[in-house]
Amino acid sequence: MSYIETIKYLYDSTPVFQKEGQAAYKEGLDNTLAFDEHFGHPHRQYKTIHIAGTNGKGSCAHTLAAVLQSAGYKTGLYTSPHLVDFRERIRINGQPISEDYVVNFVDKERRFFEPLHPSFFEITTAMALKYFADEQVDIAVIEVGLGGRLDCTNIIRPILSVITNISFDHVQFLGHTLDAIAEEKAGIMKQGVPVVIGEYTEETRKVFEDKSKEAGAPLCFAEDHQEICSYQADYKRGGFEYVTKTYGKLHGELGGLCQEKNTNTILNAISQLKKSGLKLSKKDVRQAFENVCSLTGLMGRWQTIKNEGPTVVCDTGHNEGGFKYIARQLKAQTCEAMRIIIGMVNDKDVRAVLALLPKNAIYYFTKASVKRAIDENELKNLAEDYGLKGKTYQTVVSAYQAAISDSQPHDFVYIGGSSYVVADFLTFFMPKMSTQD
Repeated sequence: MSYIETIKYLYDSTPVFQKEGQAAYKEGLDNTLAFDEHFGHPHRQYKTIHIAGTNGKGSCAHTLAAVLQSAGYKTGLYTSPHLVDFRERIRINGQPISEDYVVNFVDKERRFFEPLHPSFFEITTAMALKYFADEQVDIAVIEVGLGGRLDCTNIIRPILSVITNISFDHVQFLGHTLDAIAEEKAGIMKQGVPVVIGEYTEETRKVFEDKSKEAGAPLCFAEDHQEICSYQADYKRGGFEYVTKTYGKLHGELGGLCQEKNTNTILNAISQLKKSGLKLSKKDVRQAFENVCSLTGLMGRWQTIKNEGPTVVCDTGHNEGGFKYIARQLKAQTCEAMRIIIGMVNDKDVRAVLALLPKNAIYYFTKASVKRAIDENELKNLAEDYGLKGKTYQTVVSAYQAAISDSQPHDFVYIGGSSYVVADFLTFFMPKMSTQD
């Protein structure tokens, strides 16, 4: 099979959460343990860092990977979902896994895994862990797919666990209360492995404290150890300028108001990694924060596509926790007209997100090209309950083209509501990167 045929095979023959949602979710680690035994426990051949949480996992994972790369460590990075190309999920020193490796892995191993009827994510995780071993990485940053306790990445024994924050997402799998969700996420805690909690509430803090005692995992609440003295937007270069206790002035390339919390979490994680014996200099940290996108290939985090005529920004934030920051960022924009292209999927608290959005914007309601996408007309009807007005478009591309056609040079265009909306947009905007068709 060619690479494109191989990706199509994986999508067509395995349950894919990206497309199917709950039907693709497999609870338990049986398949993952079978893969792990089959490949000789590849994750034991290198150090790992485990990243869980509701929001900010991707930014934290990519930035920590960038720090490790800058320090000279051969660094694996496993994240999900991808936006344009499947290979974004599995990287070493920022370079995506090769097409040949993907093809050869599936061709050689399908006779083993087909009888297991694994999910797409189970196969992808097994591929990533083996690839990192085959390529002899020093360390790999592993992002949880969903939850923690029963996520198939939870077979690793990391040198550090990070839980960024807890808010309402995937409640049908993880629970309908913050403490229930926190308990699932806290399932990545392991005996003797330090864990950094990025943000907490009164109810989640108790869960984390109880679970850390039960697991014997040393606990650090990043909010109790503020590394950031002050920060402000850097309008010239983009991102933020931080003044920090340990690193002095630090330029963070990533935009979005959520990055202040993420940055404090990351700096606390770096402190723990130093205690574990990793050599991470101030220069390494500064270089990583300033160049995280080019070092790791990160996309879709308050990403500016055009700076003018009009300004165009996309962001993968997709739940209430994420949109609390995005709504503040939208409100801060200076523009003649704000045009918001939005689509969401059916396992999110759509009303909670709509309630946060600005009423003075012009809306382009659309849907991503996944089965879980909410129909654009249904989304428009829900939005009208919150005073949000606009038209409907069957695809993200048609919505974007309409918004650009309607725009004046000093307008502001935002694309978001779902990772899959951003994926459809970036696939159109950067067609040479796309290998999903």
